[in-house]
Amino acid sequence: MSIRTVSFIAALSAVSVTVLALPAAAQTIGGARGAQQQAQPAAQAQGLGGPLIPGVCLLSREAVFANAAAGRAASERLAQLTQAAQAEIDAQRTPLEADAQAFELESARLPEAQRTQRQQALVQRLQVLQQKANHNSQEIEATRAKVLERIANEAQPVIAQVYAAKSCGLLFDRATTLGGNFGNDLTAEVVAGLDARMPSISFELERLPQQAAGAQ
Repeated sequence: MSIRTVSFIAALSAVSVTVLALPAAAQTIGGARGAQQQAQPAAQAQGLGGPLIPGVCLLSREAVFANAAAGRAASERLAQLTQAAQAEIDAQRTPLEADAQAFELESARLPEAQRTQRQQALVQRLQVLQQKANHNSQEIEATRAKVLERIANEAQPVIAQVYAAKSCGLLFDRATTLGGNFGNDLTAEVVAGLDARMPSISFELERLPQQAAGAQ
């Protein structure tokens, strides 16, 4: 099969480090603190509300991760690690693109055996680069998962403390509610408590064995 510069360059351009992001900062914290930042939740704005139900409380873990100081610091650090991982891929892609373009210019003058050999070498280098990008993505994702677990472990005793202080008897995920009175939303107080307990977070990239990149 013959190699086409356009399709080969397109394949190179698609090689990138892809990871899941931490919960977006657009998640509101709710409660009294959140009310100062944003209007009432959309459900209340649509005319819902009603009496406050004692013992029934709400929490948005996504908003805790997005708004807590440790969560914001983690997002910034993960962005830095992702940029560094992508820069590593870009540095290897540039000479490969140049070699592919040079091959396209010279291929018509090359003996068939040499042309096939160079073509196969380019394809192999592309495959290696894609494997490297996949491996980098897996390392970033492993780092993200570990950081989220650290923050969650620190948040759990804070949640329990706020839950007890509010005399809650049942805790719902705020994202699953369709409407009602959000007065017992614990999210803002959990964020404040987590900030006091874990004002920041630092971490390095989780390194994985190279064979893990091809395991999936």
